[in-house]
Order: sequence, then structure tokens, then C-alpha cells
Amino acid sequence: MTMQHAIYTAGLLELVSKANEAVKAIPPLFALDASVAVNPFLGQSGEPLAVTAARLARVGGVRIGPDRAAIATKLADGHITEDDLRAALDVVRGFDRPTLDEVMAALDAPATAPHALPTVAELAAQVSGRDWPGLIEERIGAWAGAWFDRGQALWQPARRGGAWLAWRDHASRDLTPEIHGLTGFGAFVSQTSRSPWRALGRSSETLGLSSEAAGTAFHRLLMDLGGWAQYARGLGWHADLAGENDNTAAELLAIRLVWEEALFTLYREEISELWAETVAAHAQPVTPGREQVIDAILQEAAERAEQRMLAETLETGTPRNSSERPRAQAAFCIDVRSEPFRRALEAQDNGIETLGFAGFFGLATAHCAAGSDVIEARGPVLIPTGVSTRADESETADRDRRYAARAKRAWGRFKGAAVSSFAFVEAAGPAYAGTLLRDTLGMRKLPERNDPPPRLDPALTEAQRLDAAETILRAMSLTDGFARVVMLAGHGASVTNAPHESALQCGACGGHAGDVNARLLANLLNEATIRDGLKDRGIEIPQDTLFLAAVHDTTTDAVTLYDGDAETAAWKADLAKLRDWLDAAGRLTRTERAARLPRANSERAVMQRASDWAELRPEWGLAGCRAFIAAPRGRTEGTTLSGQSFLHSYDWRSDQGFGVLELIMTAPVVVASWISLQYYGSTVAPEQFGGGNKLLHNVVGGIGVLEGNGGALRPGLPWQSVHDGDGFQHDPLRLTVMIEAPREAMSEILSRHQAVRDLFDNRWLHLIALDDQGRMAWRYDGDLQWSSMQSSEGQAIAAE
Repeated sequence: MTMQHAIYTAGLLELVSKANEAVKAIPPLFALDASVAVNPFLGQSGEPLAVTAARLARVGGVRIGPDRAAIATKLADGHITEDDLRAALDVVRGFDRPTLDEVMAALDAPATAPHALPTVAELAAQVSGRDWPGLIEERIGAWAGAWFDRGQALWQPARRGGAWLAWRDHASRDLTPEIHGLTGFGAFVSQTSRSPWRALGRSSETLGLSSEAAGTAFHRLLMDLGGWAQYARGLGWHADLAGENDNTAAELLAIRLVWEEALFTLYREEISELWAETVAAHAQPVTPGREQVIDAILQEAAERAEQRMLAETLETGTPRNSSERPRAQAAFCIDVRSEPFRRALEAQDNGIETLGFAGFFGLATAHCAAGSDVIEARGPVLIPTGVSTRADESETADRDRRYAARAKRAWGRFKGAAVSSFAFVEAAGPAYAGTLLRDTLGMRKLPERNDPPPRLDPALTEAQRLDAAETILRAMSLTDGFARVVMLAGHGASVTNAPHESALQCGACGGHAGDVNARLLANLLNEATIRDGLKDRGIEIPQDTLFLAAVHDTTTDAVTLYDGDAETAAWKADLAKLRDWLDAAGRLTRTERAARLPRANSERAVMQRASDWAELRPEWGLAGCRAFIAAPRGRTEGTTLSGQSFLHSYDWRSDQGFGVLELIMTAPVVVASWISLQYYGSTVAPEQFGGGNKLLHNVVGGIGVLEGNGGALRPGLPWQSVHDGDGFQHDPLRLTVMIEAPREAMSEILSRHQAVRDLFDNRWLHLIALDDQGRMAWRYDGDLQWSSMQSSEGQAIAAE
């Protein structure tokens, strides 16, 4: 919907601007088929934790500070020290800071639970005894589930004119509010403007919302909409990437405002005084209170303690020194789940080298799978796809796949149709006894990852392919010392009966497995003409080097090799040995993971979780993530990082102009921050940012889950993804980013990328520079200032 600014008053335009700002304060939510981690504090990255805590307390009644009892336990057992608390006190600047004694005293009692400023619906409920907030959530949810549906429902609503007009048409005929006592609501809605902006303006005027109060008042209502607002924000996110415009989230805000206006009109006499106080509170600046400042100090102290432990771990490393050609090289995604497998694989032979790189391998592609017309964005959601690909399959095979898919869809629709569903269950139910028994016993056979290889469509020119190959190899710090076999391993996850399945796939591949991207790059680097061109650019790949694509299943720790994509006869013995190494590494990794997973008493039991349709925790995903390390592998070799660190291979000495460093800091680091902060939010505030209980989930519209049979979408991670039933499996710590590179270069990059700098300046991420031996040497303090971690003074030093 395009705004025509000329016909709107200045006052309305200001309210529209406030509405758009409020929308940007809401994180996006992506559909279940390609869900990726999202930072729930994305709209607050320009302010520190204490201010965000005050803001979210006002608009959502959310507390985002650490569990004080957990902090007290860490302090008692020595994990956190008083020195950590003192250092944290020095860092949390700009507020009325408490003393160390006040901080220590705060640990003896739980923090006060915040209360959001009330909505009109809540005030109306107080004076009437009717659950108006519950009714609004139910009615908006019923409409939104149909409006946003992506093919789950057999009947689709007309989608002309946008969300506002569709809801207006629906609500003007919906008698449910009137049955519950909101007399004349249908007529009230039908009299609103067909323009969502004018409707928003009229509602705001009725409610007495000034531009000063509108900011957090609008944010409050969007928070009230839960996952529906976030999904609409996701639509806007995709539109922005494509250079388009989508106002769905703002239109949802207009819808919610009309409900407020109608209830205010009905209960004006009873609530006008209370509502005026609320509006006045919304007009006040967002300022953190003493408890929110204390929480920020405790959070900082916990993270400094963890950094100290990590420094000690890195000092235990024993890099392997070998001047011989590697027997094999394996590049894995930087995903934390790759770290235990890389460690296990390296243990098989001293001649095995592993590398870490973003799982889409530098090729963000819009991919069309075999027998499908659906375009999958196999790349980070932060960037648009760069190339288009499709499965390289014959026309006959493609047609057969399509026929089979259509038959399966038709059968599924027949089973679920209103006319046939009940009769079908009665007539055909006994025939499914074998299937039910098989699935109950976990005997389901997992689907094989054997799609045809991808091909570029349209094809790139040789010059474009050569540029891509060079850029990717330099970004991987892989420009010499090639082994006979270089395995490029994407990753995915095999699970059964899990709506959030795509959340366990590769986040760098848009919630899909990384097989397509790995196969594309391997095929590219095996081209003779590309290798000839790379030689002229200073990258000489030996003739006997084979690039081999693979996919690492993070649930089973099995690795599938795509050796059929290339002629591999000359490497038969190498591949046989590689398979032995991979099998042994898988067993070791499963044994390590079994100790952490509930009811997993053996490495075999870990594999079986992938086919168990009742398993709530097939794997822990990225729970526990706490560090991002960009350095040569030698800095972390021989250490046990417990599957909690993103490991990106990077050698700054070969990075002329620091282009690779800039790429790392502005893409993989940001993606990792989204993952880390999603786990943080789902742990500290599961009621607002978590996905709820898996046992109560119902999929709606193919886009998300409800907890129960109605209401708002539940965004974020399910409870079972962060908690094992007895305690949390994720320690909510903001990510520590450690990079071996000159701090002057990092400061220069931060100065050019304000959004990334905000993350570090406001301490949503910590940045530490490693020295040339992998030790923590310099800490970024914000405002392009660094302080030495080796000197006792900790003198702040400006990066030149």
C-alpha cells in the first residue's frame, strides 16, 4: 500500500512515522518452512541493556535480566568473583550507579516483576469483569490465521486490498464481539476509513495519544499482538530486501487501535481518568530504574567471568605442527554443533585439517528443488540471494516426481477434507496400525539426502564464476596447502514430527540444509577452467585435489558424501579412508552428546532420536552458544569448547585490505548474534520471546504455532529447546566475539557500519582482540576505545 503524503495532515504524518518506528522495534518472525533465529531485541540494538529492560517492562511487562539466584550461586562457588562485579560496575555508565554493596544485597531477594502500562482493553476488563484482552486475542487470531495462511487450509480467503481492508470486511460481519457485550462493534468497524492511516489517526485522536505518547503506546499494542505482529514484520523484512514496501505490520497496529477505540468509547466514563494517567506515562522518556541497572551489572559480571574461563581454556590448546601436505581437509559451517565433530575428526589422524566458514559457502542462492516450483532462499536472511539454481534432473524424472507429489497432496487433502475426514478415520484407521507401531517404536526410515545436484539457472559467465571462486577461497583463508581431498560439508538435521524442524537446519542457509550450497561450490572448484584462472590470480590448486561436497546431520552426526557429483575413481582409496574417519568421528561425537541429552544412555540412542516422533529434544541445537572465534584453527586446536563456540577460520595476514575481516564482522558475526540473543530471550523471558510448550502446539497456516487452539502465534524457541525438565540447558550470556586481527582494522570497520557498531557499543556483543598466539589481548570498550587485558591498569586506549 503506497501512502499519498499530500492528502495527510502534518499531525497524522507524525503519527504514521511513530507507527513505523514502533514496527521497527518489533523483531521479524519467519515461516516454519524456513525459520531462522532472530534477535528479539533487534529493534533495541541502539540502546544498552538497562534501557531496553525499562522499555520492555513498560510495553510488555517483561523482565530480561538474569536469574539472581543463579548469579548468587555462581558467586558462591567462585565462578563469578567480586572483581568481575567491580569491573561490571565500571562498564555500566550513564546511569545512577549502585554501590558494590547494593549489588551484592540485591542477590538476596528476587527481582520485582515488572508490569506493563495497561491497554484500554485491560482497563475495560477491570471495570467490567469481562475478559476483553482475551476476546481481542482470540478474534484477531482467528482472522489472522486465515489471512496469513500459506496453504495449510483447504479454503483460502480473498487477499485483495491488504490486511486492513480484509479485517475491516471480516470484523464488520463478525457478531462474536457483540454477543460478548461490545454492542454495535460491526457497525463501528464499517464506519472506519478504508485507509488504515486515517483509521489509525482517528483512533489515536479518540484515545488522546500525542506524538510523544504514541511511540511506546504503539509498541505496547504491537507487543500485545505477539507473533502476528512479528510475522507481519517478517513480511516487511523480505520486502525491504527486495527493494519493495510492505505495511502489513502497521495495518495490524491500526486494527488493534480500532479495538481500543471501540472499548474506550464504551467505557469512557469509567476509565478516562486511568487512561489519561497511562497516556501521560507513555509520554515520559524511557529511563531504567535501579533494579534494571543492577540486572545489567550482574549480566556483565557473568559474561566477564565466562570470558575468563574461556581464556583459560584457550591457553590449554596444543596446536599440531606439521609441514607435510594434509591427508584431508574438511570445511564445516561455523555452527557450534560442528565444533565437537571437527575435534573428533581431527583426532582420527594428525594429517586431517578442519576449517570453519559460513554454511552457505558464499553462494546465497534461490534454489528450486527437484520436482518443485517453490523457490527456497538458501542464504542468510540478512542478504538477498545472488544466484538462481535448480536441480539438475532430466525432464522425465522431474515429471515423475511431480506426479508423485501431486498424488500425495491429493491424498492428504482427501484425508483432511471436511466431508471425508471422519469417515476416512473410521474406515481406514485400522490399516494404519502398522505405521503407528513403526513410528512408536522409532523404526521410521529417515529420508536420504539424495536430490540431484544443483545447477546454475541461468548460468554465470566464466569471469563471474572465477570471481566467485577466488572470493570464497580467500574468505575461507584457503589459498594454498590443498590436500588431495577437500570436503565441503554443509549441515542439516533429521527430525520427525517437529514443526520447528527448519530451526535446526543451517541458519546461514535460510533454515534449509547446506547441501545445495556445498555441492555448488565443490562443482565450481572442480572445473578445470576455473582452476586455470585461479592460478593466474595466485591460487594454485594441485591437479590431484578433489573438492567433495557433503552434508553433516547434526542430529545423528552422520555425514553424507556426494561423491557422485564428480569423477572420483582416482581417489577411491582416499574416499574409503575418509569414510572410515567420518564414521569414527560420528561415534565419538554422539558419545559426547549423549551425556547432555535426556534419556540418551548411549551413542546409538542419540541416532534413534531423529526417527522418534514423540521426541521433544532430538538435539539441543545451538543451546549453550556463547563465543565466536575468528582465527586460524591452530589457536583453538587441542581445546574442548563443548559445542559452544562458532569457529570461523581467518588469517588476517593474508587479508589484503581487510575485506574478509569486514565480511566476517558484518555478516557471520551478526547472524551469530541473532542466534545467541534468540536463545537469551527465550531463556530469560520465555513468556514473551519463547515458543511455548511443544506438547500444546498446533500449527496454524503453515507459518507458526499456537499454544493451544487459538490466540497469538508463539515466536522464539520452544521451552523444550532450552530446558531439560530440571534446569536450563542454555546459560543466557551475550556472545563474546574474539578475532585475531589488528584492533585498528576492526575499529575502522565499526566506524563504517553503524548498525554493527551499535551491537558492540551497547554491549549486545562483546569484542575481544586476540594476539598472535591466540590470547585475549584487548577488550573493546565502545566508542572505538580499547583497553588492554594484559595490563593491571586496564588503561583505555583509543584505536588509531
